[in-house]
This record gives sequence, structure tokens and C-alpha cells, in this order.
Amino acid sequence: MQAETDRSSLPGTTRELTPRQARESIDCLVEALGRALLGKERRVRLALACILARGHLLIEDLPGVGKTTLARSLARVLGLEFQRIQFTSDLLPADITGVSVYDAERAGFVFHPGPLFANVVLADEINRATPKAQSALLEAMEEGQVSVDRQSHVLPRPFFVVATQNPLEQVGTYPLPESQLDRFMFRIDLGYPDHAAERAMLEGRHAGADAASLPTCLAPGDLVRLQAACRQVHAAPPLLDYLQRLLDYTRRSEHFLTGLSPRSGLSLLAAARAWAMIHGRDFVAPEDVQALLPCVAVHRLPTRGELGDAEVAELLQRAVPLVPETP
Repeated sequence: MQAETDRSSLPGTTRELTPRQARESIDCLVEALGRALLGKERRVRLALACILARGHLLIEDLPGVGKTTLARSLARVLGLEFQRIQFTSDLLPADITGVSVYDAERAGFVFHPGPLFANVVLADEINRATPKAQSALLEAMEEGQVSVDRQSHVLPRPFFVVATQNPLEQVGTYPLPESQLDRFMFRIDLGYPDHAAERAMLEGRHAGADAASLPTCLAPGDLVRLQAACRQVHAAPPLLDYLQRLLDYTRRSEHFLTGLSPRSGLSLLAAARAWAMIHGRDFVAPEDVQALLPCVAVHRLPTRGELGDAEVAELLQRAVPLVPETP
């Protein structure tokens, strides 16, 4: 299906999505996002899998490779409200969640929502803020609400955080605490464009579409329906057995201080369901779990010794042939 498809031809807001309608919607999203991020189809599919699995996305990479473009483009093609928060060293939690201000006419305090109250929130350069500011996201990402002055305020649905962080060796960065890292279902990088895509940019033939020019591929409510359809993708008992063997491997490995938690296992299963649906299947296969294992696990595995993310990812890739798909 072409990205210009009229929204009236996409699934309606009063009925469930059929498999064909879900497939067409996903194809539209991938094609549209591919206009903005040239040569990065796998990363585009990973970002879509994350939001279909109702997770949050952490992107670590150098400036100028398209992190902000991806976040803006996702909001545009999904038809969602977007807000950007620039994290800095002087950012306060109230700058993120909002603040209660006294209203003389009402003779009481009125809550003024912060930029966190949107469907897609870009937490830009999240590791340039102090841990205190970062902690303002914990409740929001886990429970879909924020608490201010002992009052809870529900965030919009759906709610999706795309956070970017600079490499820790850069000046002025703070490492994210384990509790914050665990809130992100995926951690990915975007990397440089491939040779052909970069040459097209340099020659001015294709600089990548601006997010504002992209079509809106989903009608209101369709994303929630896609997420519901994702949860219905079948995971057979042998597949769950295989997933458990992978989790056990990380817990017994001499390379890791602690293995993957039960929440990590649930995240990996949800992500594998989304990956299967994106590839047109209604069941999860072992290759879905294997494809997403590094994205879900690398940032959740503290290691023994000084191991970088690439080395942890390599250890996980080595684990794949060591863990049998069938007992």
C-alpha cells in the first residue's frame, strides 16, 4: 500500500483490525518512515515493533544521525501529539511533569501539565540531565501517570517515550541508573546511512523527507487496535520454553553479574510478537526472539569487568547457537 493512502480507506475506529488491514497499515508506516530515514529500514521496523509492543525506546548515537527525525516522524505517521523535552543539567522534575499554581479566582491550586502530557515524547539527550530530573520519567513510563503534590494525573493514551542519549565518553553526560534503563523496552543505535543513501544526500537527490511532509497513516484509534492485535499473536508452549532457556542462560552465565529479570522476559516476548506481526505472521518463531534479543537485553545486563555494549551484544549472539530451540 502506498503511503498516500487516504485515511478513510484504512481501518475504521469502531471495529477490530483484520489481519489484512493490520498488514496494510504497517506497510504504510514502514514506507512513510523510510522517506525520512534513508537506508535505515531495520531501525524503522525496530522502532515500530517497540511501540506496537507498548514499550519505550532509547536511542544512543552521535548527534546528526537522525534520532530526533525518527521521533518526530513516528508521531506524524501515527497521527499522535508530539512534544520534545531538551534535557539539560539544570532541568527540574517540574519542568517535565508540570506544576500546581495557585489560582486566586478559584481559591486553590490548579495543575498546569508539563510537556510530558503528549502521546509521543522525545526526551532529547536524556543523559545530560541529573538523576533527579531523569527520575521524573520513572512513574510516567511504568504507570502512565505522574504524581504532583500528592495528586495523580493520567497521561494521554497511547503514551510512548523516545529518549536519545549521547555516548557516555562525551562531556557533560550522566549514566542512566538501572531503574531508568529497565523502563526502556529497546535500546538501539541508528548508525550512519549506507553508501548509496549518503551519496544521494550529498548529491542533493534525496535529503530525506521532512517529518511535517509525511502522511498520517493511521486513523484515530488504529494504533491501539494494532497494539491489541499484537498481543494476540500466538506464542506456542515450545516457544515459551525456548524463551525461558535463553533467560536461564543469562542468569547462569559467568559474564553477567545478574541475568535477565522476569520483566525483561515479558518485554522480549511482547517485542517478538510485534516483530512477527510486522513480518506478516500470526505466530512467534524462534528467529523473532533471536532478532530482538540484543535490543531488549544489552542495556539490562550488568557485566563482570569492563565490557562495552558491542561486546555484550556479541556475547548474546554467541548464546543463540548454545541454547537449543528444542529440548
